[in-house]
Amino acid sequence: MNPSMRAERQHDTRAARGRRRAYGIFERFAALATRASGSSTGFVLAGLAVVVWAFSGPLFGFSQTWQLVINTGTTIVTFLMVFLIQHSQNKDSRAVHLKLNELLASHEYASNRLVAIEDLDEESLRKLHEFYCRLADLAEQEGGLKVSHSVDEATQVHSRKKRAREERADRRQRRGAARSAGDSGEAMRAAAGAAGDTSEAARKASEAARESGEAAREIGDEAREAAAVAVEAADTTRRENGSQRRDGSGARGEND
Repeated sequence: MNPSMRAERQHDTRAARGRRRAYGIFERFAALATRASGSSTGFVLAGLAVVVWAFSGPLFGFSQTWQLVINTGTTIVTFLMVFLIQHSQNKDSRAVHLKLNELLASHEYASNRLVAIEDLDEESLRKLHEFYCRLADLAEQEGGLKVSHSVDEATQVHSRKKRAREERADRRQRRGAARSAGDSGEAMRAAAGAAGDTSEAARKASEAARESGEAAREIGDEAREAAAVAVEAADTTRRENGSQRRDGSGARGEND
């Protein structure tokens, strides 16, 4: 990639980042303005502004400038709020359509033709409208609205939802019990491993003690052998000294 292309790509990246930042600022401002204008605080502030303007009329002699202030202010605010409110409504409408599309796409028996139905032309919408009107006629032929919305059916729906909720709670409880059992088994395996390590250490310590005892016995045997050799050498030395003394005594007697 040559330097000019790299510089152009960096410029496009910075421009896109700037547009995203500006759009994010506008989104936050639009949401804040919509929430403020639709709140009770906004209504109270607007009412106070009108009251202050009305009471200031005598001070300005109800002149055309005094009337022009309120007319110009309300016109500007209304002009800007039209765009902000329309932006918020478009965003909310898009979010609602996406949620409905997700519901239709995830349902097994729902028609995928209804996904993004807002983009269809008038003829397609009319055909779909006739289809659902036919469904309504068939439901009415079965006995009216009460057939599909009876108290018994409400009880059945509530019972099905209650059973489904109990089944979900039971599944969560079984999963929790299985998880607890798995944790207990893991703890038991860890304890067994620790016990095995302890027994292995005890066995090694016993072998080391046995080896130490054998080494001590060998050292004792060597010491006893060395003591016996020393005793034997001392006896030999005493016998040799006794022989030498006897020989010396005999030699002195002969000389006398």
